[in-house]
Amino acid sequence: MRSFSLSTLRTGSNALIFRPLALVACLAALLPAGAQTAAVPGGRVVLVLPFDNRSGDPSLNWIGDSFPDTLNKRLESAGFLTISHDDRVYAYDHLGLPSDFQPSRATAIRIAQQLDANFILIGSYTLAKSGTATQPGSASAANASSAANTRITIQARVLSLNDLILKAPVEDSAELDRLFDAENAIAWKTARELDPHFNVAEPTFLAAPGAVPLAAFEDYIRGTNNANPAERLKRLQASVALVPTYASALLALGKEQFAQRDYAAAAATLARVPHNDRTALEANFYLGLARFNTANYAAAADAFAYVATKLPLPEVINNQAVALSRQNKDSVALFQRAATADPSDEDYHYNLAVAYYRRGDTQNAVVEVMEALKLKPNDNEAAALKRQLATVVPGTKMATSEGASFTAAERIRRSYSETGFRQAAFLMDQMRSARLATLPAAQRAAEYTQQGRDYLAEGLLPEAEGQFQSALDADPNAYEAHAGLAQIRDASGDATQARKQAQLSNQLHPNATAWMVLARLDMAANQMLNCAEDVAHALQLEPGNTAAQAMKVLLQQRGQWVPTA
Repeated sequence: MRSFSLSTLRTGSNALIFRPLALVACLAALLPAGAQTAAVPGGRVVLVLPFDNRSGDPSLNWIGDSFPDTLNKRLESAGFLTISHDDRVYAYDHLGLPSDFQPSRATAIRIAQQLDANFILIGSYTLAKSGTATQPGSASAANASSAANTRITIQARVLSLNDLILKAPVEDSAELDRLFDAENAIAWKTARELDPHFNVAEPTFLAAPGAVPLAAFEDYIRGTNNANPAERLKRLQASVALVPTYASALLALGKEQFAQRDYAAAAATLARVPHNDRTALEANFYLGLARFNTANYAAAADAFAYVATKLPLPEVINNQAVALSRQNKDSVALFQRAATADPSDEDYHYNLAVAYYRRGDTQNAVVEVMEALKLKPNDNEAAALKRQLATVVPGTKMATSEGASFTAAERIRRSYSETGFRQAAFLMDQMRSARLATLPAAQRAAEYTQQGRDYLAEGLLPEAEGQFQSALDADPNAYEAHAGLAQIRDASGDATQARKQAQLSNQLHPNATAWMVLARLDMAANQMLNCAEDVAHALQLEPGNTAAQAMKVLLQQRGQWVPTA
């Protein structure tokens, strides 16, 4: 049975994969003092199933497979915990079902119960060309890359497992080459069904990054769902060839190259995933492994360290420590962190024993190797290390010991549990929210606003808006949160609301961020004099504001005078 790291807590036949509460204690140990109040993440686990293809053309099944991919990402940005493709396939396998099985409602409920889901999202789609339903075998519809004048109509329904209520359907439609927008719209409507208090605007969802040409999206979906490794590689390479910056496809391609032991190619591919993308943590974990397998230990340590700064799970810290040890650097402190965070893992105790041995601390090395053997008595390497330590003169380092029967080497974790990492991130957000709830309103608003800014800097618009809205719930006069919402409305193309939020922010407290939103809006409306005044206000408040300085230069190049005050 697969290991799911900290996320695994199997107790009985119905306990397969998803056990979010098993992470709380471990994560609390990783958080700073004062941030260890855990909230129970009740009622927000969602299983999105592939949508049913009702076009009559099986060559369009890939579209149905695309819905879990897009909707999972969007629902996660709305604060839900979704069940991954791998876990869904694993549940199918456990129940003896083929991976392309289209479950009945009863079977879907059984699958969701196996995965501890609170909600199931099911749906279907049809396609029509020139106002008529697509006929089976239609060449124009079968080739989804040539989607001109082909329209997709989508229907989705939420089934609540707590009360077995199937909610009313939500619908959307669009030209097929705008499939991404249609899926985002369905995701937004679904989020409102799941949480009536969800307050992120639909245009924000539609403006979320990730849209690519339909052909690249098709190759990516077909590549990630194909059972044949050669076909997976071919499809993913084609997707990346069409859109070299397609982060999700780069991650999938890098993982496939890693699985096929082409470590150099995997490292080159995974290094192209930008750090501001939501896939960056997983990409850098595999990047670290790929570099480790090519003996580029310094670069491997850097990749693991990046992940650890964002999500300090013990397997990441362990791997960072192993990569440093391969450079003959003392990694005892990191191995201690890993073993403290997950004391039930024998590998972390074994690695800490080896690290102590390298340092010459035989006494502590013996303590840790005994702990490893207590957890796994048949660990042959740990037993050999125990025997070797018994022959070592106290204070002797491993590198200088004589008569060693074997050379001990720290163990690296070679698999990434997407489930475990996503659950950890989700729970850390829950714990953070619980901590913020105890703070005074102004301080709570300030922290939500800062998190919103961080998300905005990474291009995560729905996540950023959620934080700004939470800030305003805490303090309606939080001017910086209004300024942040103005930036989001500007990015999503809602000029009216962007102007309204920016003006409200300035009324509460004049600030350069709000003035620069107004400057961009005025420039877009060809109101150059107003734009110049906006820029002047921004520079008066923040003379070093680089965006304002750049716009001042642009205005001057167009012959527009910018006042100095």
